[in-house]
Amino acid sequence: MFDKKNRSRGSGIERLCRRGSAAKRPKRDWFRNYASAPGIELFEAWFEGHAYDKHRHDTYAIGLTDLGVQAFDYRGAAQVSTAGNVIVLHPDEVHDGHAGSDEGFGYRMLYVSPVRLFEAVRSLSGSAVLPFIPDAICQDPVLAGVISSAFRGGQELNIESLANDSLILELAEGLLRNDPKSRARFSGRVLDVVALDRVRQFLDAEHQRIVSSSELEVISGLTRYDLARQFRMAYGSSPYRYSLARRLDYARCRLSNEGSLADLALEAGFSDQAHFTRMFKSVYGVTPARYVRLHTSL
Repeated sequence: MFDKKNRSRGSGIERLCRRGSAAKRPKRDWFRNYASAPGIELFEAWFEGHAYDKHRHDTYAIGLTDLGVQAFDYRGAAQVSTAGNVIVLHPDEVHDGHAGSDEGFGYRMLYVSPVRLFEAVRSLSGSAVLPFIPDAICQDPVLAGVISSAFRGGQELNIESLANDSLILELAEGLLRNDPKSRARFSGRVLDVVALDRVRQFLDAEHQRIVSSSELEVISGLTRYDLARQFRMAYGSSPYRYSLARRLDYARCRLSNEGSLADLALEAGFSDQAHFTRMFKSVYGVTPARYVRLHTSL
């Protein structure tokens, strides 16, 4: 299993990308993986030469080549992916893996249950068919950003079901966008304004805890993916991001030199001070401590 201390903390491939120099790349093969939620597994690896014999998964494999040249055989053809390219492998398709150059290669991959993606695709497009991307390698900066964000937000994916819903929906959008036969339309569908307003008011009120997807399904009468899609269209943000912002607003108003950050973190529904600090900085651009210093210096 993936070392919890390494999650989203600049380890593994993320750290190698910042180094940039081939001379500092690892001298041995390695991989790390962990399940972030039912139906989702995060995986990152580095290989210098041969990586895998022919095999197949029962999941979608949606990944990003970070360093070097990643080569593999897929659907009867040789494939070569370089840094920044997105890779999409479909369930039950035989493939292998190896380095395409002497420098080795590093990559990150999300293994996603087709069941979860199917629910999101049906919400987005009304289609009862999973998307199919004929080319295993594509250039999609938006989808690449979704994959990278999933690894940066590893802890949140473990803790908050709303974060997982947002990730699945964004992955489904990326697959539909790259499916040439898709007739998905991401706008123009009717919004349940009354249900969305109920959800928004509920999230405004519940600003001291993590809200679950199942709670919002009951309140709205919508599936979690219908809700995520409609909420973003109506309010410009996912239910997860909206809820997170309300919790951080609550905590920000209570920051002081005298108060305990650890206690405030728990009060606002975060797992610990480190979790709170990381999420606070992701929204406001400074740590809570620096925010207090800057604010009181006026």
